[in-house]
Amino acid sequence: MSSTQAIVVENYTVSCAAGLGLEALARSLAQRQSGLSQQDIPGGELDTWVGRVDAVTDHALPASWSELESRNNRLAWLALQQDGFLSSLQALVNKLGPARIGVIIGTSTSSIGQTELAYRALQADEQFPPAYQQKWVHNMHSAGHFVALASGIKGPSLTISTACSSSAKVFASAARWLRQGIVDAVVVGGVDTLCLNTLYGFNSLELISSEPCRPFDQHRKGINIGEAAGFAILQLEQSSSNGAIQLMGYGESSDAHHMSHPHPEAKGAILAMQQALQSAACGAERVDYINLHGTASQANDQIESIALAKVLQTHTLASSTKAWTGHTLGAAGILEAIIAMEAIRHHQVPGTLNLEQLDETMQFPILKENVTRPVKVAMSNSFGFGGNNASLVFGERLA
Repeated sequence: MSSTQAIVVENYTVSCAAGLGLEALARSLAQRQSGLSQQDIPGGELDTWVGRVDAVTDHALPASWSELESRNNRLAWLALQQDGFLSSLQALVNKLGPARIGVIIGTSTSSIGQTELAYRALQADEQFPPAYQQKWVHNMHSAGHFVALASGIKGPSLTISTACSSSAKVFASAARWLRQGIVDAVVVGGVDTLCLNTLYGFNSLELISSEPCRPFDQHRKGINIGEAAGFAILQLEQSSSNGAIQLMGYGESSDAHHMSHPHPEAKGAILAMQQALQSAACGAERVDYINLHGTASQANDQIESIALAKVLQTHTLASSTKAWTGHTLGAAGILEAIIAMEAIRHHQVPGTLNLEQLDETMQFPILKENVTRPVKVAMSNSFGFGGNNASLVFGERLA
């Protein structure tokens, strides 16, 4: 097995507030139609907007999986059925065998929404009612366990929970598994769903916006929380990998500057981006587009602009797509990596929705309007609490 053999993304899908599946998401991006709506979670009274996937409510799991019932697993199941992904995955299982495929899922809260419901329904003896006694739901590995079960995969299964970098880091871990020969293919993904714990947690940090978010705008007021689930299949390059996207490189860092505030000099973000380019053997001049973390919080946007100015060249198109989807936390990495890969495939680069007046303190140009332009190399940034950062580089598969 060659350590230089390319790693390709054979297939992928994503579902979020802006659309179920790739076609719906592309349509929302092209039409600049946001998926955000005013917050209406039962029991929640915060004045904010969220990226809610309405179809999840009526998309129950099959009866045989009732012990895994949760909004998070429902969204995972809904997303797996888009773009023919589950069918292609099952064909791969038949080809390679279930033990030769691994699963790596990123999440920040897993099925904590179900745990919230369980605590509200506590019995007089302070026990969960029988319906909520779900050992494979009230833990961080719930989504990873569910995806393995739903797909029939019996290889190694891992959950990564590093806040908002979670489902970007899955690509790096999958690459290591493949290069070490642990498995022949890896299903990577991310799943996070709306819950009160998340909304009120971010509100306690004064990061929630009462209006649709405005990444990099002079008048931005904070973030909108969203939910999403996305999946991709990674393999070492095969002769049949026609049309696949390459995972060219990745970078991971943890500056541990502060529990929720990025390093003021963007040290961790810079390191992750530099490592990703080095891993990809790619000079900054080759990067055509970067999908930014761009949460619309005051500190994050300002500090990410510092990193961009340090690492990239100004011809690189840079935008945030969170005003379409909300900040999907542990699913943001996979969602925005897929948007970057779609830019390579279709030469459609999304701008930054709701950006009206660029903050004059930004140190790097931010794309406002959508652009049609060839993209051969694209990056994606995902920066999490605790200074846990990940950057990914994707490119056209070379003939």
